[in-house]
Amino acid sequence: MTLRHQIIALAIVPLVISILAITTFITWQSANLAKNSIDTFEQNMLKTKEAEILNLTNLALSAIQTIYDKAGADDEAAKQQVAEILTSLDYGKDGYFFVYDYDGNNIVHPRQSFRHGHNWLDLTDPDGDKVIAELIATARAGGGLHQYKWQKPSTGQIADKLSFVVSLDKWHWVVGTGVYLDDVFAQSAAANKVTRANIRRTFVIVALIAVPSVLVVFTTCMLLTFHERRMADSRLKALTQRVIDTQEEERARLARELHDGISQNLVGVRYAMDLAGRKVRTNVDDAALTIDRGVEALNGAIKEIRRLSHDLRPRVLDDLGLKAALEALCYNFAERTGIDTKIDASGFTDRLKAEANTALYRVAQEAFNNVERHAGASRLTVKLWSDGGRARMTISDNGTGFDGSKDGASGRAGLGLRNMQERMAHFRGLLLINSSETGTTLTAMMPRSANLAAGKQAEAA
Repeated sequence: MTLRHQIIALAIVPLVISILAITTFITWQSANLAKNSIDTFEQNMLKTKEAEILNLTNLALSAIQTIYDKAGADDEAAKQQVAEILTSLDYGKDGYFFVYDYDGNNIVHPRQSFRHGHNWLDLTDPDGDKVIAELIATARAGGGLHQYKWQKPSTGQIADKLSFVVSLDKWHWVVGTGVYLDDVFAQSAAANKVTRANIRRTFVIVALIAVPSVLVVFTTCMLLTFHERRMADSRLKALTQRVIDTQEEERARLARELHDGISQNLVGVRYAMDLAGRKVRTNVDDAALTIDRGVEALNGAIKEIRRLSHDLRPRVLDDLGLKAALEALCYNFAERTGIDTKIDASGFTDRLKAEANTALYRVAQEAFNNVERHAGASRLTVKLWSDGGRARMTISDNGTGFDGSKDGASGRAGLGLRNMQERMAHFRGLLLINSSETGTTLTAMMPRSANLAAGKQAEAA
């Protein structure tokens, strides 16, 4: 995986994970809230049902209370009258009262007449609950609620039923009624279904928002990456071309210097030697003078070679440091051009790395070349100092100045300025140029990161 792909992955993957985590949390929270709401709804419905059958049971007991209180334990006529009253207390297709004795024999069951007179103590529902036995036990314990499964008269299907039973101890009877809970559970199931649909819809909505957002971010990152890559490629091509142009121009300069300077001097030396040889052979008296002229021309060639070597890489920069190299550069520049050149390096502490020293020297060298070729100046001032451990250098002249916005667009001077800026940018330094009709001031500032480490500074000292 390339660095570009790694950056895109680092940008996209956390976003996708965050969206999935948020969506999962919202879904989980929504499901929990819905479940709690449905459970509360179901409990409220059950309590309503419980209150309903309790009221119905109290109503039935009120209807038979007078007869029951007056009757004896073996009053068959009273028992028959009470059974008829409970049979007649009908409240809908699925609402009725039932009566069993303590032995499990059915006495009243309006909806299932086949149970009358038979014993159902061992009857069990689909869950294995001994329904009649449990109802009798609940009633004899003081009365209460019991939930079980029973056939629903209106549908003929087995459904959950909640019954409330009380006992008539004098007759050993259990009286009860109940309500079916399938409508409660059906409403809960419907609410669950609606809730699940809402959660799915919410998840789809979040996905419809999140997925396009991720795609937009991904596409934007890709477009930005491609755009930056194209820009970087174009800058690299331009930089490569500038390097090639600089190399070719430097080669052309060296060729001119060798041809116009050293080559001419050496040709002059050759002619002087040839002339001196002929004079020696013919015993001419001024042969020594001709030899002296050849030696002088040879010395000039030697000086020119030293100058070219110094321009390419001054040894004084490596041996004595930046301060001495700049002083030598100023001296040679003044001697060659006749421009009044001064340098003040009294406040400079040389702590820079060798590469940073070279960068500042090349900046000064390029600035001197621009002054010589373009400025038309008569005075040049160089100041080198340290400010808070940071190297600073200013180069000022009294030339004609230039328009930086136009000069940087094309031409050798513009290329030179770009080279200086790139040298400083390599060390995260700054190059400031202030030019007007009265002259130009160039300021180069190196950061502390361009200094040698403390241990290396001690070794250099």
